[in-house]
Amino acid sequence: MLSTLDTPRRMPAEVDLTLLWSAMILLLTGMVMVYSASIAIAEAGHFSGNHPTYFLVRHGVFLGIGLIAAAFVFQVPLSTWQQLAPWLFVAGFVLLALVLIPGVGRDVNGARRWLSFGIVNLQPSELMKLFAVLYAADYTVRKMPYMHDLKKAFLPLAGAMVGVGFFLLKEPDFGAFVVIISIAIGILFLGGMRARLFAILIVVLVAAFAVLIIVSPYRRDRIFGFMDPWADALGRGYQLSHALIAFGRGEWLGVGLGASVEKLFYLPEAHTDFLLAVIAEELGFAGVVMVIVLFALVIQRAFVIGRQAVALERLYPALVAQGIGIWIGIQSFINMGVNTGLLPTKGLTLPLMSFGGSGILANCAALAILLRVDWENRQLMRGAKV
Repeated sequence: MLSTLDTPRRMPAEVDLTLLWSAMILLLTGMVMVYSASIAIAEAGHFSGNHPTYFLVRHGVFLGIGLIAAAFVFQVPLSTWQQLAPWLFVAGFVLLALVLIPGVGRDVNGARRWLSFGIVNLQPSELMKLFAVLYAADYTVRKMPYMHDLKKAFLPLAGAMVGVGFFLLKEPDFGAFVVIISIAIGILFLGGMRARLFAILIVVLVAAFAVLIIVSPYRRDRIFGFMDPWADALGRGYQLSHALIAFGRGEWLGVGLGASVEKLFYLPEAHTDFLLAVIAEELGFAGVVMVIVLFALVIQRAFVIGRQAVALERLYPALVAQGIGIWIGIQSFINMGVNTGLLPTKGLTLPLMSFGGSGILANCAALAILLRVDWENRQLMRGAKV
């Protein structure tokens, strides 16, 4: 019999398997649910040739492209991303400006958020979320000695974010603006911004968001519709009322995969913004809890990887990892809040799961960078070069 010393030891994983498998399950579950949620609209849509797998095929292609891109992104060291961060941010800024040019940006349902490239559309705001993480982390590292100084630490980044916000609000894409601002402020806080200054900034931001809502009639309508969707269930409360009906029908274990009624032209954007409502109806409370737990694992691992990088004195990778955690956490929380009636209706997809090529591409790239941070951490702990 072999002794314990003679038994080959299992080599430790090269990357965080909890993060990898949680993300993969979310991606694959999203693909299944996008198919289920989109069958009816695909069969009835002239753009799809009445083919029920239209959105499934496109989502599968997007996911394939995203995974291939992730494989390439994983090969890039964090030091390279830090050098590229300002240029990527400028590129994202230019893309946001191009969207607003008549004849260049594509208008869908009154919003101009896409650049058309023939058979596919690019949504720059999705890429800008990733670029904002990379740039805000680089900015915070460079400004670390001045974190106590409002003028030197915050105002330059605030000016850049105001510029981004101007273009996003012109589209309009208020949801993306909230996510990007949250990323920037969150990374500054994690980078050492004083708690008192952070609290003041939060108060100012809340006041600014309140003003943006008050001066915009359509945003006011969404707020009132959110407060009492049943008061105008066929008007401004239509989306939320049908999302709540879907949650109610699902009960504990759901009505069964593919058996949703709300996706049959009752619930708008069932395969994008309101995918969670279809999950709730078909898979029930159990399905929703599973999704929440998987997102919680992804976010928790992002912050753990960030803390490991801090312990290794790798500040930029640490802030990037935690910035990605903030991004996925804030966006998933807002989408879930909208679906359950806890937040006003916003056009934000569920990360890693909802239909949308630009979102899937950006999410896969972000996860690849997060896995790269973890891989570099492990190499350094083993004494290897990265």
